[in-house]
Amino acid sequence: MKTAIREARPEDISQIQIVRNSVKENMLSDPALVTEADCKEFLFERGKGWVCEIESKIVGFSIVDLKENNIWALFMHPDFENLGIGRKLHDIMLDWYFEQTQNNVWLGTDPGTRAETFYRKSGWQEAGTHGNEIKFEMTFNNWKNRR
Repeated sequence: MKTAIREARPEDISQIQIVRNSVKENMLSDPALVTEADCKEFLFERGKGWVCEIESKIVGFSIVDLKENNIWALFMHPDFENLGIGRKLHDIMLDWYFEQTQNNVWLGTDPGTRAETFYRKSGWQEAGTHGNEIKFEMTFNNWKNRR
């Protein structure tokens, strides 16, 4: 199974939306809450994104927002979890982010999820809450020391 990780392109958005709406945790209450226009804005105006393709099908993606210093998305299709792809998407995204800025980056995720465990193991520090989610932060120095 050949995997390829690359920067996201506008034509990827429909497949990104399929992956986002396939997840079993951190689900959107209403898929219409995240529009194609939102994806375009975060991918090409506010930050950058990456996708993982297997046999021309997007199976995971990550998007970082430089305006709000936030991880906007890191999602895997459930059929492709636990293969190390999410880790690669995460690491490429944070390497790029910290090449742009040394500002802390934050994200929110639902408590009691595999994502919470993933971020804790990845060196993210709990920094309170964001709505009903746990807020995590990563500092430039913590990231560079992990690399």
